[in-house]
Amino acid sequence: MSAPRRTPAARTASALASPALTNAIGLIGIVTPIVAWANSGRGVKNILLVAETVIVLVLVATHIWLRRRFITLRRANNLNAMDDAHYYDLIRAQLESDLVAEYGEIADGHLRVYSSEVPRLSVMLVKTLISSQSEPQRILAADLTTDPSLLTRRREYLAANRQFIESGGTISRLFIAHAADLAREDYTRDLLQLISHHRELGVTCGLAVRDRLRAEQAVDYIVFAGAAVLVEEEQGDADFTKGRSSVYFKGVDRWSQRFESVWGQGADSAPLVLQKYETLARPMLDADTWDSDRVKEGVDAL
Repeated sequence: MSAPRRTPAARTASALASPALTNAIGLIGIVTPIVAWANSGRGVKNILLVAETVIVLVLVATHIWLRRRFITLRRANNLNAMDDAHYYDLIRAQLESDLVAEYGEIADGHLRVYSSEVPRLSVMLVKTLISSQSEPQRILAADLTTDPSLLTRRREYLAANRQFIESGGTISRLFIAHAADLAREDYTRDLLQLISHHRELGVTCGLAVRDRLRAEQAVDYIVFAGAAVLVEEEQGDADFTKGRSSVYFKGVDRWSQRFESVWGQGADSAPLVLQKYETLARPMLDADTWDSDRVKEGVDAL
């Protein structure tokens, strides 16, 4: 992966934080008061002390500016502790070049992001999975589908999904919905449109009824190979004014196992549950003959 081009602001920050400049200013700061006290001329002494004060103020101001505007991410104490060290290092390098302040915890294999940064990081995680060639080249996504229209608006993320599939990767997406929502015509119409769109991208889709899952299974998360998992802790809205997620680079395997336990196999697998639901719901939508009671009975039988 090629390194991103550095912005003028980043180059300025690098210059201000360079060891050579810091050492030079520090040396001047030490020498100036010594020369001032050794000099017998009162006027010269005052000038040098004023210069010393200016140097200290410049150093303090520069330090404050760098702390507010930029951040250098702490290195991991043990890179090999991450489930996929190469993938982790690629993500960390991108975050450091972006200098985003919320990313200070990544050295511990954990990263917390908020609101508008969540979809941006999601795209980064997908694209890095393509370039890193981490194995297996697959994405497992469990989606708490309270509002099917939300995911259709994340065009950049969906485009990254398409790119991942075209590069040879696979995506399995589990839509988790309340039984009451599945009995609603408006919800079902939006959900099935969303599923059709994902299938066009090449995504394998499945369905689970949230009411029948344990609390730890009804979680919104995305597993990227064996390298990282993005867990949504507070669902975002359409305008990305709220939402909170965490990325973990350790313990990814347990999230894969959690997904597979809900996805299932055979006649009770999530893709077949979705197929049964579609067989019931799509004809009613197409013929405009929605029967909520009949659909509710069908959902109970899934």
